[in-house]
Amino acid sequence: MSWKFERVAGPYKGPLGGLAWDGTGMLFADIMDSVIYRFDPRRGRTTTWRKYTNRTNGIAFGRGSVLYGCQEGSRRIVRYEPDGSATLTNQCMPDGSVHNHPCDLCIDRIGSVWFVDPHNELAAWGPQLFGKLDHASVLRLEQDPAPQRRTWSIRRMTFDTKNPRSLALSPDEKTLYVSENVMEREGRRELRAYPVLDDGSLGQPCVLHTFGADYRGVHRGIEGLCCDEKANVVAVAGWKRSGAGPMAYVFDSSGAVLASHPVPSDIPMNCAFGDNRLSSLYVTTGTGCLYRARNTGLAGKRGQ
Repeated sequence: MSWKFERVAGPYKGPLGGLAWDGTGMLFADIMDSVIYRFDPRRGRTTTWRKYTNRTNGIAFGRGSVLYGCQEGSRRIVRYEPDGSATLTNQCMPDGSVHNHPCDLCIDRIGSVWFVDPHNELAAWGPQLFGKLDHASVLRLEQDPAPQRRTWSIRRMTFDTKNPRSLALSPDEKTLYVSENVMEREGRRELRAYPVLDDGSLGQPCVLHTFGADYRGVHRGIEGLCCDEKANVVAVAGWKRSGAGPMAYVFDSSGAVLASHPVPSDIPMNCAFGDNRLSSLYVTTGTGCLYRARNTGLAGKRGQ
């Protein structure tokens, strides 16, 4: 049965991005206006949760229910503290260079922050003191467990990506799903599954799904994804310019397409489960809208 999407917020002036369920409401990022909003499904109301977020896109809750965000406008990952402040994490690679423009992230059980780090045509705010890296990779922030230090270090995780756009860990955290989305006819637009090895590194990926091209142009690959409690991957992709149009897909862990559901607005950006028992899917779009599909028949994994 097809999902019925209802618009619950918007349209806003610019694209909406990351989503994070806080237990009773859905946070969503207005990227260009640098605002994080909160939708309360019980009241059907949207309120401003945080302003001046420096083009924050991807958001996710970590341990202690602290929200982390990808600030594309300042090339950094931050923690949004409960007191209203924002704490910086490490921006530097082991060689002292600064990472690119993080746009999506997920957090594992021990508190490490996995994020995709593509290049961005929009410059960061302020003086351009640091050049872009010669690669666009999945990176991981790891925190020193010593309580007297609590410093962060960065580790490069992928060496085969050119434009990673989103990622999610499986419920058992043994697989990292990554969308590669090079929007050129000869580029790769793939859903990849990387095994997480015992030493914390990633093994060789398996390509679960590939997006192609037609006479109208390339098919827009996955921009946002999440996992349900059964390790299925829910992903949003597509646009009206080519291919099947804006869609929400459900893949099993082998890459089989279990279902596909049209999204009623163009350029879907991200997706996350919310509401009672995490049974609704929320989707943000490039047209500035937040949509919800209730009673999906799926349930989001806890701690997403």
